[in-house]
Amino acid sequence: MASLSTDTITLTGAEIIVETLKNLGVDTIFGYPGGIVLSIYDELFKQNDIKHYLVRHEQSAVHAAEGYARVSGKCGVVLVTSGPGAANTVSGIANAYLDGYPVVVLTGQVFSSLIGKDAFQEVDIVDITKSCTKAAYQVRDVNELQPTLIKAFSTALSSKQGPVVVDLVKDIFTQNAEYNPDETFTLRKIIPTGDIKRVLNELCTAERPVIVAGGGVVTSDAAKELTEFAKLLDIPVVNTMMGLGTYPFNDENYAGMIGIFGDMSANKTVRESDLVFSVGARFNDRVTCCFNNDELSCKFIQLDINEKEISRIIPAHLAIVGDAKEILKDLVCEFKSGVYSFDRILRSRWINNVRDYVAKNQKPQKQSNMMCSFEVIQQIYEYCKSFNPVVATEVGQHQIWTAKNYKFSAPRKFITSGGSGTMGFGLPAAIGACIAANREPVICISGDGSFQMNFHELATCVDYNLPVKIFVLNNGYLGMVRQLQQKFCGGRYSQTKISNPDFIKLARSYGIFALRVSKVSEINPALEKAFNTDGPVIIDFVVEPEEVV
Repeated sequence: MASLSTDTITLTGAEIIVETLKNLGVDTIFGYPGGIVLSIYDELFKQNDIKHYLVRHEQSAVHAAEGYARVSGKCGVVLVTSGPGAANTVSGIANAYLDGYPVVVLTGQVFSSLIGKDAFQEVDIVDITKSCTKAAYQVRDVNELQPTLIKAFSTALSSKQGPVVVDLVKDIFTQNAEYNPDETFTLRKIIPTGDIKRVLNELCTAERPVIVAGGGVVTSDAAKELTEFAKLLDIPVVNTMMGLGTYPFNDENYAGMIGIFGDMSANKTVRESDLVFSVGARFNDRVTCCFNNDELSCKFIQLDINEKEISRIIPAHLAIVGDAKEILKDLVCEFKSGVYSFDRILRSRWINNVRDYVAKNQKPQKQSNMMCSFEVIQQIYEYCKSFNPVVATEVGQHQIWTAKNYKFSAPRKFITSGGSGTMGFGLPAAIGACIAANREPVICISGDGSFQMNFHELATCVDYNLPVKIFVLNNGYLGMVRQLQQKFCGGRYSQTKISNPDFIKLARSYGIFALRVSKVSEINPALEKAFNTDGPVIIDFVVEPEEVV
């Protein structure tokens, strides 16, 4: 935090909150009002610099703020009331924490004299969220309000990004304090640690190195540097699901997505490599389950902005702590010094092997004469590739079909819940993404189960006429659970066959244009209508019920 001026003015706490947010560059808030926070809402009403978007559920507010953060690179902001309003944000906060995106959640709290007395709508949100936030603060002194808000934004955006909760007791909204309009923050600098030269030496001497690029490449905006480095050293690249779009999918060095639902080519490339260079990837259990216990650690170099991630999952024999963009720049610069070289014949042979792995990837197969989900995703991609919209997904089979069949060509275009796997994430995240993308059309790909988690946010789309195009892959099941029951429970489908509303009638009840598609030949005409219709659209794709991803 840096103070640029000693000029101060006296404001109420509610005024300080709004003025501080404006001074920090906030132009968008997602929220839901309640009695405790009415003073803040009253101040928002009096100004025009910050636009508040009213969602229909507090969980959705956090998902929308995260979608906004993922596309814009800025910090998402949420405002909710106390008690159940605050508690409803927890799933969204956990999602942002596990995937590493910056969100500041402002929660109302009861009068300080009532805290701990089970007052009406009192919830200890600070203790509840300590395990899934970078920090959680409670402000009881109005004089601490401005510095705490500034600290919250600095914390959310520095190092590995993530959510911060600021709990605001009702007393401070009407109390007066000095406000400094020139007080702002600077991001905490990460001092790089690690031996750049040794990393380069190992990558150059390795016969079969591979780069695993994760979500950290997205948040550090390091896709350009990653591509330059990989091409310079002629190293194949695989992505985690959170890293999709950070490397050109059609480049000869690209081997696909790693992990339990990843591409055979990507997993085989990592398995056959003699050196793994992890760039901003957490290597959680969805990846490590694909490899033997000692298959990665004996050849693992880790680059991560968060020193706590180093060797947390896989022991790294060599580690660098720092921002991926800056470290990759340093690696490129060091390599170009002319001191380093690698055997280009061996490296070319390795790349050719990787291309063979890619060529042998299993293509999805139709299981019946019904339209299949992968066919829908492939045609959506072909239709949209010329204008490259942001694609958000819910969680389930449709999410994996999207990751495997939609060819993402740029970072911040694929918005999905990775670490938490939160059903109900996709629609509100698409709303936030649409706002961040200057109201350009955004796609939300959903399953019929996930869609019903937060479909009330259709009202938000209508209220603000947001061009969110919602494509529901409707198979009548909780498909991923059904698939697991098929594999592990002998096909005993307990509680996975679900009833659905008529999605066309549901859409029309909100005043939204909707179509139903059940044949492949109908996909493109439906997409044409969807993208030539202003505002939100729903397409109900009726697909094979027991398709396996």
